[in-house]
Amino acid sequence: MNDIEKSLQSNGTVSKELIYKLEDKPPFKDAVFAAFQHLLAIFVAIITPPLIIANALKLDLETTSYLISMSLLASGISTFIQCRRVGPIGCGLLCIQGTSFSFISPIIGAGLNGGLAAIFGAVISGSVVEMFVSRILRYTRKIITPLVSGIVVTLIGLSLIKVGVISCGGGFGAKADGSFGSMENLGLAALVIISILFFNRSSNKYLRMSSIVIGLVIGFVVAFFLGRVDFAKITSYGGFNVPTPFKYGIDFDPAAIIGLGVVYLITAIEAYGDITANSLISGQPIEGETFQKRSSGGILADGFNSMLAGCLNSFPNSIFAQNNGMIQLTGVASRYVGYFIAIFLVILGLFPAVGKIFALIPDPVLGGATLLMFGTVAAAGIRIIASQPMNRKAILVMALSFSFGLSVELVPEILNQFPKEISGLFSSGITTGGIVAILANMLIRIKE
Repeated sequence: MNDIEKSLQSNGTVSKELIYKLEDKPPFKDAVFAAFQHLLAIFVAIITPPLIIANALKLDLETTSYLISMSLLASGISTFIQCRRVGPIGCGLLCIQGTSFSFISPIIGAGLNGGLAAIFGAVISGSVVEMFVSRILRYTRKIITPLVSGIVVTLIGLSLIKVGVISCGGGFGAKADGSFGSMENLGLAALVIISILFFNRSSNKYLRMSSIVIGLVIGFVVAFFLGRVDFAKITSYGGFNVPTPFKYGIDFDPAAIIGLGVVYLITAIEAYGDITANSLISGQPIEGETFQKRSSGGILADGFNSMLAGCLNSFPNSIFAQNNGMIQLTGVASRYVGYFIAIFLVILGLFPAVGKIFALIPDPVLGGATLLMFGTVAAAGIRIIASQPMNRKAILVMALSFSFGLSVELVPEILNQFPKEISGLFSSGITTGGIVAILANMLIRIKE
């Protein structure tokens, strides 16, 4: 993570003239306005994972909308814990938490094998890995190096691109009815992509921050006029979501737990990088006892909040890196703004109408947005890898990891002859590639 620190310092991105510092309490109007901007940056990212997972598992509208609502609720609670710092849990920075894209592929695999009960069992059990890492942080950084993290992040992006392409083509429903890849489906996806690119390149920071939201709205409106949105499916917009822990049951599938555990391991290291960047931008120390306590507490909160999310029928939570950029743009680093963000998210999660409306988004519209998001995840992984020395060991570690990871992702039949327990464990390219990357990085020794 030293490269991240040096890069931030050399580019002069560490804010020296914050409008509101970490412990400042902005006036109500300023706090609400800053919170709303953060909400724009994270809202789509929070609701997209449950939408993708629900579509892949062919869940009904009610279940899908409930999962979306619980993701918003869990993100709100998690954000409050992260900003407030409850005992040793939390970093005490303006760190926003939300449902993580990194877990989508292994979660879908777990759901196809054991349903929602297996997913939430793995979410809860696997979170112990990240909480454990938070206690031995200084040692794990020697094993999970930036090279390993970069490889796993790249594999996450590459694996998810397949999910995005399926949505662009019309989803699994379109595969069943023969309309997959139709010009209408691809046209809707292309419209969303072009819209996002158009607004993202704008010099207006608010249009740029809202580009994904605007792209989805444009695609949704066009899909509505094409008859692709059926509001008749929603019998009621009213009501109140009562959080029901373990609503869909809980089951413990060892393969699913190990699969998510590997991603939790990498997420812990990513969280460390995000907390480092956030500390720099917020004018806080990035070394010493205070920083060590802050980073350990933040990673502990990452794991604890994911466990809490699993209990509330939601998916793993992680710190959102994009909000660090929002702190730079607004000059507001006050952690008290996080309380307002948390309140907004909880309120949105408690009303089922929000989840129901977003559950109606057609697959091609969602696919257009997610394809770009997943591509940026892969690009972020490549960027991490590129920051490391490309010696012979690094090349071999990359070659082995990508070969094994992409092999099971592209040709899953290669595992057909293995026992079910083994094939289930290694069916995810992220799990396979991640384990190979960790082992190869530990065991390969080359004298240059």
